[in-house]
Amino acid sequence: MQLNPTSVNPPSTVTGDPRIGHFIQSNHSPQKIQLLGFCSDEGVKRNGGRAGAAQAPDIIREALFKLTPDPVNPQPMQCFFESVSDAGNADANAMELEKAQEWLGEWVAESLHKKLFPLILGGGHETAFGHFLGYVKAQKPVTIINWDAHADVRPLKNGKQHSGSPFSQAIEHESGLCTKYILAGIQRHSLSAAHLHYLQEKDAGYYFKGELTPRVIEHIYDRQEGPVMVTMDMDALDQSIAPGVSAPGTNGLSLNSWLHIAYCAGKCPHVASFDIVELNPTFDRDNQTARVAALTIWHFAKGYTHRNK
Repeated sequence: MQLNPTSVNPPSTVTGDPRIGHFIQSNHSPQKIQLLGFCSDEGVKRNGGRAGAAQAPDIIREALFKLTPDPVNPQPMQCFFESVSDAGNADANAMELEKAQEWLGEWVAESLHKKLFPLILGGGHETAFGHFLGYVKAQKPVTIINWDAHADVRPLKNGKQHSGSPFSQAIEHESGLCTKYILAGIQRHSLSAAHLHYLQEKDAGYYFKGELTPRVIEHIYDRQEGPVMVTMDMDALDQSIAPGVSAPGTNGLSLNSWLHIAYCAGKCPHVASFDIVELNPTFDRDNQTARVAALTIWHFAKGYTHRNK
């Protein structure tokens, strides 16, 4: 698949007021983080959701590039973003979804082999299966932590993968390399008894939205031994916070909880890759959800600067 360069440029330079976009473009530091946009929403369409998530990667970049590092101690975050290599966007909708996921797996595997950290901007949640395939191709066992209002363990539809099936696919993959699936943020009104039984049968970990205190969030990460793949589905947030998603959520997570989840993912030394999915700019309101996505990455980066401290 051909990678398309991002069309997002950093904000105009103002002396004494640098923005994250300037640091990502600078390439002053050794590359540590590989950033990729996976422009896909075919899986959402197959799952009966609202199309539009394929537009998300550059919308997230645009919001992220305008943010500043933490002004109290800017140097660590500046170094983080200087170490980001932006690979651009993969137009996953230009080919069959299954082939696009295979391609994403190759890209993730190559990053892992080079000891680089894959940071993926989705796209629908079908992104996560391609993300997981990177561990398969790298022959690395992995724990998947999915922050989501839905279990996404549905069977295939007419033999085809979709945005509601990535984790049943990973759990049942012939490689056996999904060693654990942990679902957190699930809503009782969004989880069928059959899917709960499936999670229990597969010995998956699961946490309902009401259980996610800050300490429980920290505990989920603290008990990992890695490597860990983290995927954050924006429909876990309450619709008042994130209206621009493929499947809006009622009574979802608070923004404080969400950002703490991202910070802890960055800080956890076992987290080896990260994706954020299901932003749908078509249904956003004044770029509110896009700004939340950008702030999520900001908090992830802040946590990453605190690794091993």
